[in-house]
Amino acid sequence: MNEMISKKQGLITKLNENSLVKQELDMLEKETPVFKLIGAELVKNDLEEAQANVNQRIKYIESDIKRMDNKLDKMKKEHTVLGENLVKLQQEAAAKAAAQQK
Repeated sequence: MNEMISKKQGLITKLNENSLVKQELDMLEKETPVFKLIGAELVKNDLEEAQANVNQRIKYIESDIKRMDNKLDKMKKEHTVLGENLVKLQQEAAAKAAAQQK
């Protein structure tokens, strides 16, 4: 569960970074040259294409976060059920032990 929470935090960080990039791209004029870092090279990129790529990345990250939230909720529910079952078993064992001592 801790591993999933760490992964979710990483996704939230990526989402924040991409949101900042989106804000910066939205402020640019249409004719402004935009460059994309590919390996060690800067490659000229179309502003609209860059905006579309960032928007798509944001959608993917948001869907990953939602999927992770659903998994975490499911795990929490399972954890609660297992905890309740454990308490019941402990109570039953204590009751049996008390009955055997009598």
